[in-house]
Amino acid sequence: MFLGAPLSVPHYRGKYQTMPLALSKVTAQGQTSVPVEVRRKLGIGPGSVLEWDDEGEAVVVRRAGRYTSEDVHRAIFPQGVPARRTLDELAEGIRRHIKKRHARR
Repeated sequence: MFLGAPLSVPHYRGKYQTMPLALSKVTAQGQTSVPVEVRRKLGIGPGSVLEWDDEGEAVVVRRAGRYTSEDVHRAIFPQGVPARRTLDELAEGIRRHIKKRHARR
């Protein structure tokens, strides 16, 4: 959901015009109020965190932190579950990584 998302409504002459979902002003300190229509649509209230993202010509505002553990797992392992490793294999992998990272050049 991004603020000012245009809604197409018929104009009295049959043409379509766009209307924003809601409007708000920015104060001299850079603050703004989130209109009630937007709060309801996003399901946010006091203490909610909003995420602002730049997508070309638009700035998108969405609720932050609404990811399940499954969403995070799919983002980390897009090809599926990795093969299981033993504790010795993990320790060896860490040892190799540290050795490679701190090797003198």
